[in-house]
Amino acid sequence: MKAQPLLPASLKRRRAPRVAVLALVLCSLLVPFAFLFDRAPSGGGYVTTEERHRQEVVLPLVDHVVVERRGRGGTVSGGRQDAPERKISRGSSEVIHQHAPEKRISKGSPGIVDQHKQIDSHSKPKVLPAPKVKPSKDVVESTRDRREISKDTQVRQKGAKADETEKAKASRSYYPSIAKLQGQEALTQEMKQNIQDHERVLSVSTVDADLPSFINKRMEQMERIIARSKSCTVDCKNVDRKLRQILDMTEDEAHFHMKQSAFLYNLGAQTLPKSHHCLSMRLTLEYFKSSSLDSDDSPSGKLNSPKYRHYVILSRNILAASVVINSTVSNCKEPGILAFHILTDAQNFYAMKHWFARNSYKSAAIHVLNYEAIILEKLPKYSIRELYLPEEFRVLIRSIKQPTENTRTEYLSVFSHSHFLIPEIFKYLNKVVLLDDDLVVQRDLSFLWNIDMGDKVNGAVEFCGLKLGQMRNVLGKTAYDPKSCAWMSGVNLINLDKWREHNITENYLLLMKKFKFKDEQSLRAAAFPLSLLSFQHLIYPLDEKLTLSGLGYDYGIDEEVARRSASLHYNGNMKPWLELGIPDYKKYWKRFLVRGDQFLDECNVNT
Repeated sequence: MKAQPLLPASLKRRRAPRVAVLALVLCSLLVPFAFLFDRAPSGGGYVTTEERHRQEVVLPLVDHVVVERRGRGGTVSGGRQDAPERKISRGSSEVIHQHAPEKRISKGSPGIVDQHKQIDSHSKPKVLPAPKVKPSKDVVESTRDRREISKDTQVRQKGAKADETEKAKASRSYYPSIAKLQGQEALTQEMKQNIQDHERVLSVSTVDADLPSFINKRMEQMERIIARSKSCTVDCKNVDRKLRQILDMTEDEAHFHMKQSAFLYNLGAQTLPKSHHCLSMRLTLEYFKSSSLDSDDSPSGKLNSPKYRHYVILSRNILAASVVINSTVSNCKEPGILAFHILTDAQNFYAMKHWFARNSYKSAAIHVLNYEAIILEKLPKYSIRELYLPEEFRVLIRSIKQPTENTRTEYLSVFSHSHFLIPEIFKYLNKVVLLDDDLVVQRDLSFLWNIDMGDKVNGAVEFCGLKLGQMRNVLGKTAYDPKSCAWMSGVNLINLDKWREHNITENYLLLMKKFKFKDEQSLRAAAFPLSLLSFQHLIYPLDEKLTLSGLGYDYGIDEEVARRSASLHYNGNMKPWLELGIPDYKKYWKRFLVRGDQFLDECNVNT
């Protein structure tokens, strides 16, 4: 009798392996069928899981939702134009079967495999491979029915978000007109509430799986509201008023973006690259670390002797000034008689000085001066204490009779306020050549020193496409000759003796008092009329082939003409040292860049 309880225990131990074996056999039969049925190709056009995952990112539906958010408050017609594209995308097979099958694979098959591993880890019996058993007809039909039901559910879920967006936009297009109708306040409020609810749902949903469970009910409700809206009679005046409002909003938005684009463009044109700032700081640091450099700023005999050919450059850009000097020296037959005077500001003075001390330009003498220190210490009576570079102006010339047809734009560069103090700074010189720092010299300029300008002061290239008579609104009430041509800076031969004789600086200061300056911008803008009026009847016209202008804005300059020109002037916003520079013209400027300097490599200056 005591042995009887042992029988059920032994039977239980023998039943445990049998249960495990039966479970393994059942799993081995079901897993292949589930996997095969799920991966089998169908008329819906299933793709692999990885392809579906990649396509989620580029769904047209998601892109349009993002566009709709950006355009909120803009035109309603933009939303309507997106609708046909969204319908086409929704009809494609890949979009229909985008998400639900992937979830069924991830939540079905891995679960069965994990269960198989758990049973195998507990019992660990040695089981022979399961025989291949053909499923019965009822099992196959049952599985097919389940697949068709699942497919229909996926189609409805996939189309839910597209329909949601379509109906929200359709309701939004009806709302402005319905809101103007009297007696439809309840419909207007209901429509507004539905629009807000749909926008709230779409704002937090990126894929179909994110849509809430009550979305179908919301869609039916929206359909009823749209149907009621269609039955309302809309006054054409309200529609016309709304369209005019949309037009005004669109024009204002376009004007804003145009101003923003112009501001960013000018900011990019006026801002030095980061590598140039790095170069200036590294040179300044090395200047103060070096004790071997001569700190005496007094000019030597060569720099103040009238026997030499003196060039004056106003610049804050180290590389730009270097290119001007290098190109001038490289094309000169006698570089030993050249002396360059660079006027710069206090911020770049030490960097500029150290650069030209460590780099040689044949046998030419280079003198770097701190303009601000000179004005403060030696010329305190003048109020222009800040260094101003040559000013550039974009001039729009328009015909009064045909303003839309005969219109052209020209870029003119003229002297700045700082140029009028050059005779006071270089009192020991009687003739100089002024070079802009956005210039490249391609021929020997020695012939300029043999020109006899008579009683004229400024030898410049005239621009007779613009005469003083065409600038009445700019020149004010000051007396002037309307037939006089405008002139340009770039390469200017200046007779300093005649300048002092005609009191150009004093006349400039008197003219300056007639103009009212509200801010820095108006002060710089005054340089245009002041330069033209100060040198009236005192311009000596140089050969127009001396300087080819427009390389900073004109894409249509012939390459052969550029090669033959004595100098190239990059007037305009697209300077050659900027990324905005015209690529076809940069090669002339880069040809004269100094190579091999360690600071250029350290600062990653693109040469």
